[in-house]
Amino acid sequence: MRQSDAELSRSRMPEKLIGKHPERFAHSPNWRDGVFHNLDEGDRDTRSILRWLRTRKPQPWPKWLENEHCDEPVDRLSESIADWSVHFVNHATVLWQLGPYNLLTDPVWSMRVSPFRWIGPRRIRSPGIALQALPSIDLILLSHNHYDHMDLDTLSYLHERDRPLILTGLGNGYYLRRRGIMHVHELDWWQQCDWNGLKVHYVPSQHFSGRGAGDRNQALWGGFVVDTAAGAGYFAGDTGWGSHFEVIARKWAGFRLGLLPIGAYEPRWFMRSVHINPAEAVQAHKLLGIQTSVAIHHRTFQLTDEMVDQPALDLADSLKHEGVAPDAFCVLNEGERRIIR
Repeated sequence: MRQSDAELSRSRMPEKLIGKHPERFAHSPNWRDGVFHNLDEGDRDTRSILRWLRTRKPQPWPKWLENEHCDEPVDRLSESIADWSVHFVNHATVLWQLGPYNLLTDPVWSMRVSPFRWIGPRRIRSPGIALQALPSIDLILLSHNHYDHMDLDTLSYLHERDRPLILTGLGNGYYLRRRGIMHVHELDWWQQCDWNGLKVHYVPSQHFSGRGAGDRNQALWGGFVVDTAAGAGYFAGDTGWGSHFEVIARKWAGFRLGLLPIGAYEPRWFMRSVHINPAEAVQAHKLLGIQTSVAIHHRTFQLTDEMVDQPALDLADSLKHEGVAPDAFCVLNEGERRIIR
């Protein structure tokens, strides 16, 4: 680990778990019977979870992998909103530079994605960009509250250093405010935030939420569409396949950039309702009319049962099968930069 990342790991405090979420959202059309709901019904019950835990056969992952060297990002890309680049950091964390602005998706730099320091999924490689090498962040797109996406230690660090605006779904601000993070704007699905000429929309995904024993689906999950004068970008967050892809495709006439998850999909009988697999990611890429997609949500934490490199291998097979050029849906190394034309 780089020094700053190791310090973040050592300073991590166990999270105080909550029971019932104290906030209610009767004003939201997505809130019914005390919880949020997907556009498409279907979720995993306790019996299926116990069955998976009892029968799962996870493939072995390496204990640690070293990243290839990549150049550190520039402080600001340019003065033109037409200039875009992305750096894949790790998991679902991407540094997205749009001209003079620096956006960050689901920032995770902690050693474990768990409420505890001593158990839970542990990273097998360093983030591709060290925290101290990260340029000043203006805007954070926070998809939902699972530990591999809402890393409160990382968010606290960035809040103290940069004071970025955090955009997220309804109910997630509660967890942030408990840590003293106040620069937060919560959105329902299809709501937008106008920020420095960007129109940022919170859009549905097929997933769920929860950080404690009693707060399941009491905060909203989703993805983001960022509209600019030079095109739109889509960050899917965490999602299974659902009708939301078709609805988003109808609302936007294609995307210049897509950040699409490809990992954490086996066994399929259990994961399909909450995580797309690489073949479905390629279908989303085509349906949404994305010019350049970047693979996310893989190769950092072992959350499910496939091999560490299986998502990238399956993606390559799916791209070939669908006749999509590999350059149109790329797998970047940790820290690697891609210019988005």
